[in-house]
Order: sequence, then C-alpha cells, then structure tokens
Amino acid sequence: MEQTEQTIHTLLQKLPLLRTEIQKVIVGQSQTIDQLLIAFMAGGHCLLEGVPGLAKTLMVRSLASAVDLSFQRIQFTPDLMPTDIIGTEILEEDHATGKRFFKFNKGPLFAHIVLADEINRTPPKTQSALLEAMQEFSVTYAGQTFSLERPFFILATQNPIEQAGTYPLPEAQLDRFLLYIKVAYPSEQEEFEVLSNTTGTKKAQIQPVITASDMLSLQELVRQVSISEDLIRYVTRLVRATRPADTTSAYVKEWVRWGAGPRAGQALILTSKARALLYNRYAVITEDIQTMALPVLRHRILLNFKAEAENITADQVTADLLKTIERPKSPL
Repeated sequence: MEQTEQTIHTLLQKLPLLRTEIQKVIVGQSQTIDQLLIAFMAGGHCLLEGVPGLAKTLMVRSLASAVDLSFQRIQFTPDLMPTDIIGTEILEEDHATGKRFFKFNKGPLFAHIVLADEINRTPPKTQSALLEAMQEFSVTYAGQTFSLERPFFILATQNPIEQAGTYPLPEAQLDRFLLYIKVAYPSEQEEFEVLSNTTGTKKAQIQPVITASDMLSLQELVRQVSISEDLIRYVTRLVRATRPADTTSAYVKEWVRWGAGPRAGQALILTSKARALLYNRYAVITEDIQTMALPVLRHRILLNFKAEAENITADQVTADLLKTIERPKSPL
C-alpha cells in the first residue's frame, strides 16, 4: 500500500517525539535507544547485553510506554517451562450443556512487545520455544497454529557476568535477533544526572505517541527506502569477508571459525534503511551501513578457540573488515 507524502511526513515527525518520551526516563544511552528504534522500525528483535543496573529493563519498559501497544514482561528462570510463555490448554465446562472442552489459554508471548528478561537464565528447551514466534510470528500448540498480532517485537536481556547457572543462546537462535546491542556504562555527567533524577520525588510520565498502525506503516516505509546497487555490493563483500573460506583477510582467517550467513546481509540492509529513515533520509548512505555493522554482525561471527584465548572479539574482526574493505565511491 503506497503512502501519501503527507502521511509519510506525519509518521516521520513522530520519531523524534518517540525518542524524546523515552529520554524523559533514560539519561544518555542515545546510541542504544536509536538501535532499539531501528530494530523496531525494521520489524526485527533485539538482544541487549550489559552488566546489572544499566537500565536495560527500564529502557524496554519506557519504549513500551511510548507506543500504544500491549506489553508483557517474562522473567526467565531455570524452572520456566515453554508452556509458561506460550500458553496451555485448560479444561472448561459449558454451563448450558454441561459438556467439557479444552480451551487454549494464551501466555504472555501474545503481546505486541515482549520483554524476555535474563533470557540466558532458562534452559534451551524454553529458549527454543521463542524460535517459531521470532521467525514465523506464530505459535503452535497441540497441532494448532496461533498467529501473533503485529507488530511483534521481542527484546531479550542478558548479563555478561554471573555465568554460573546460565545457558548461552545457541547460534541458530542468536541469528534470529536482528541486532545484538551492548549497553555501556554511562559517562560521569550522565551518571550524575541519573542519581539526581532518580532519588527525589519527581517521576517522569511517558505519553504514548505512536500506535500499532503507525508502526506497521513505518515498517512498510523502511522497505521503500532507496539503496544503491554499489551499497548492496558493499554489504555483500562485507558479509562474505567474514567467512574464512571466502575472504582474503588474514585477520578473519586467523581468528574466525564460521562467518555470517545471508541473513546478516538482509539485516544490515534493512537496519541501514531504518537508520536512514530515523535520520529523515530516504536513501541509505555508507555511514548507515558502517554504523549498523557491529550490532548486526557481532552475534553472527563465530570465533575460534584461539581468538577466545586471546580475548579477540567479533567487534574487532568487524572493525578490521570495515577498515580494509574498499568503500563505495558514491553515495557518501
């Protein structure tokens, strides 16, 4: 469905308002907020990683409050079962006829925005219950398929420390996350503002500024953003260069076991389009691709044992490729 110029203008005007509402509660973290909005606009899911106390959960709650969508939070624990998040059948009785029947009782996964808190605290069986929902936007139970209402956005959090009792996400599930966002410590000034704003009596109130239909329109609009053939070739070269068998990079050959697949290229183009739109542009530029490369690739590059022993990270591999792969001469 083509959108009129006035509709597009109105939608784009709401994006700064959305960012402003979130920043009523979240001090700093502008890059993280932008990446969350980019993933939402691109119709994907996010994995947020950071040490405890960096407002990961609050950030997601703030986003949910700023959009007029249903929200559910699931605290992942070692004893959580798949039915706890998907739902289960319950036995009910028709009071008119006395007949009993099973009715599917939907779980917390049936919401527009789902916060999967500490996803690495739960066993693989429960983690894998999210796979179908993330990829197919549906849930299957007892042979029946239930569609999830769109837009559907999973934001999962995990802590990089306290690894005792955790279950690392398998590569296949990591690949389903559009972006892997690392939440950093705030600057000294930002930390001062956090302490000043959160220890008094004032409490910021977030107002919803975007509806479900707005988000669906934005997701459609993202795919209409222009990208040149040169930039698509640049993305192709970048993704293929992460694979030891296809690359000329000595850095990749030394440290990488498996590189990123085609889904990484799709994610990089879509998120670059969303970033362009977020910055009020209708065409992707090289800066968009280079900015989104780290959160798109860091969970799709599997390092070898030698790299882990030497504390080499996927971000370092990506940064090296961004320096060595020739950039397109145009556009910017």
